[in-house]
Amino acid sequence: MNTLPVEPLVEKEQAEAQRLFEHFHFVVDEGQSPVRIDKYLAAHIEGMSRSRIQLAATANYILVNQQPVNVSYRVKPGDEISIVMPYRRRGIEVIPENIPLDIMYEDEALIVINKPAGMVVHPGHGNYTGTMLNALRHYLQAKDETYYLVHRIDKDTSGILVVAKTTEAQVFLANQFFYHTSKRIYVALVWGNMQDDEGTVTANVGRDPIDRMCFTVFDDETQGRHAVTHYSVLERFGYVTLLECRLETGRTHQIRVHMNHIGHPLFNDERYGGDAIRKGTVFSKYKQFITNCFEIMPRQALHARLLGFIHPLSKEEMIFETPLPEDFTKVIEKWRNYKHSEE
Repeated sequence: MNTLPVEPLVEKEQAEAQRLFEHFHFVVDEGQSPVRIDKYLAAHIEGMSRSRIQLAATANYILVNQQPVNVSYRVKPGDEISIVMPYRRRGIEVIPENIPLDIMYEDEALIVINKPAGMVVHPGHGNYTGTMLNALRHYLQAKDETYYLVHRIDKDTSGILVVAKTTEAQVFLANQFFYHTSKRIYVALVWGNMQDDEGTVTANVGRDPIDRMCFTVFDDETQGRHAVTHYSVLERFGYVTLLECRLETGRTHQIRVHMNHIGHPLFNDERYGGDAIRKGTVFSKYKQFITNCFEIMPRQALHARLLGFIHPLSKEEMIFETPLPEDFTKVIEKWRNYKHSEE
């Protein structure tokens, strides 16, 4: 068996929290006799059960020569096999903690949560307690492997997340995020007056080779990962603009990186330069106004407002929406008042 190189893990201490999919890539040896693909993969991927492989095939996660196959497919010499699976957390103990959760919906397959800004989703380096999964384990009185992440949002981004309660639900839901069929709409406050009422940013996103805590846009199409963000203007305040952003893809920090790339970083986004006065003068009254806004909302102005997906059991579409949190609405109101005072 020839194993092709896959994207290496970077920043090992962040890997548990960052990766939601495991990628495997094989080329079948010339001497391989025909065998069912589930048996072949179970023998070549450590810790991968045949039942989990069957779930992957059902969700079209197993490709042979770039085409999806079912588990009865028999591998042949020279076949190029790719398999993607929702990540299963290993090695980090999740301690139950009695932390309040804003639960929007729950049934036997999944739970939908409105996450507050400031809460980390997953335990990882420097954040082993106080996370959403610590709270979930206490709430569900669950063992580690009775809830599964499907996607995530940044610590200082507020809004909606769905968590699966079963492996079957995780695979079904993760398929929608991986193939970009889920619906995700965000509200963002960005620096500057957007030139157009709507637009699309298409630019590869990957980890910054210089600052490993940040992500960046790559002009070279062989670097980073394809990323697309659609935006439309909700309200203009002169020096800042309120946007609705719809994700076509879901890369880490995607909206934050794309908006910064086009010269409109998120308001008070420290990591991408939005925590300084980017537009307007720096005279004392205006500077104090910005400082007051930052104090009200000490994080990037980004909120996951809407999430839509097909339910793994009913197969019906479910749409969840949540209003802007208080810090966001207060800052918007301050900008409205400031704009009116300037007119």
